[in-house]
Amino acid sequence: MTGAEASPTIVALSSASGKAGVAVIRVSGPRVRFVLETICGIVPTPRVATLRKLVDGQGETVDSALVLFFSAPASFTGEDVAEFHVHGSRAVLARLLAVLTALPGLRLAEAGEFTRRAFEAGKLDLAAVEGLADLIDSETEWQRQQALRQMEGALSGFAASWRASLIDAMSLLAAELDFSDEGDVSGPLQQQALALAADVLDSLRRALGSFAMGERVRDGFVVVLAGPPNAGKSSLLNALARRDVAIVSPIAGTTRDTLEVRLDLAGLPVILIDTAGLRESADPIEAEGVRRARALVARADLVLSLRAVDSDPYRVENETQLLKVATKTDLAGSALPDERAISVKTGDGLSELLDDIVSRLELLGHGEPALLTRERHRIAVTDAIDALERAVAARHGQGELLAEDMRLAVVALERLVGRIDVEDVLDRLFAGFCIGK
Repeated sequence: MTGAEASPTIVALSSASGKAGVAVIRVSGPRVRFVLETICGIVPTPRVATLRKLVDGQGETVDSALVLFFSAPASFTGEDVAEFHVHGSRAVLARLLAVLTALPGLRLAEAGEFTRRAFEAGKLDLAAVEGLADLIDSETEWQRQQALRQMEGALSGFAASWRASLIDAMSLLAAELDFSDEGDVSGPLQQQALALAADVLDSLRRALGSFAMGERVRDGFVVVLAGPPNAGKSSLLNALARRDVAIVSPIAGTTRDTLEVRLDLAGLPVILIDTAGLRESADPIEAEGVRRARALVARADLVLSLRAVDSDPYRVENETQLLKVATKTDLAGSALPDERAISVKTGDGLSELLDDIVSRLELLGHGEPALLTRERHRIAVTDAIDALERAVAARHGQGELLAEDMRLAVVALERLVGRIDVEDVLDRLFAGFCIGK
């Protein structure tokens, strides 16, 4: 099998599709030099932008482009890579892609194939790949910062350190077994190994404690608008979203299902959810909406408990993370001392309410930045913790059993960064990438 057959050369649009000033088409694989010689006449000096005319098979100019060449292994994928920075019209892109894919040995890339090749070449581990995916998908400043830390190796660095310490501990246990006939060796070596394991265990527990925050930042903080019918929940949702998301009506029970919008509040990713008015109802559809509303209140990061100032005080059942809001202050009535007073109609109090929401959510995110951001991370770290807890708590003194528990912890950490047993994870992960990445 030739190199081209073993690893086909792939091509894709790496910038956003559609009309743009500049677009980038990327090529990776063993036939990159052939591609460059064929359509622009030269192989440019690596990492030096070169202005060239790109031609088709008949010698006709397709476009003028800045051409970049990255020689293997000093490239994103670890292979030879070329980038063509062309004018971003649909016609130019369609023609250039047609010219490139007509060349022998070239085909269009699949979703995430460039990044998968980077992973397989050892340029990125799995945690860094996930960070890259999150960075591409990031919509807020907190998401960008967290994803960038992940992509640049924050979790990978900790995982490598944990693994190295456990391998040292296993080496000490192996030495104990080798010299078990010497009475002055076994005790100190086993104690040193267990001390290393205990240190790793403490660090893993701290990392696991950050998971809830990492997941919140990645997926969004859930803020639920709750309260009785006609409390102004839908009006507030529309005001914060700055568009008409929910139907607003004086008829009680208009909202029967949950409505949600994604917001960027001072860099925080927020999922704002409007819910059905909380009341007893004989209508089975409205009753289901109320049930869903109560379930969301129970799991929300923050609940805005709304009531109109001209109505009786209302108490939401779950007050763990609660911000009380008195709405419609343009009407007769007054807010209670523990309520934030607002009027969607006049805009009074809305900016202060937003500040309150942001400050309460920021309090949830205090402390060290999260290392674990996906359920896969949590499972791997939990498995490592379980194995080390068995080792540290053991009183049998059997070096072989202690070493096996530490080996299981190492295996869990290797899953974390993608050293072993990750094919299904890879297939799902790379399928979520854009074609040109």
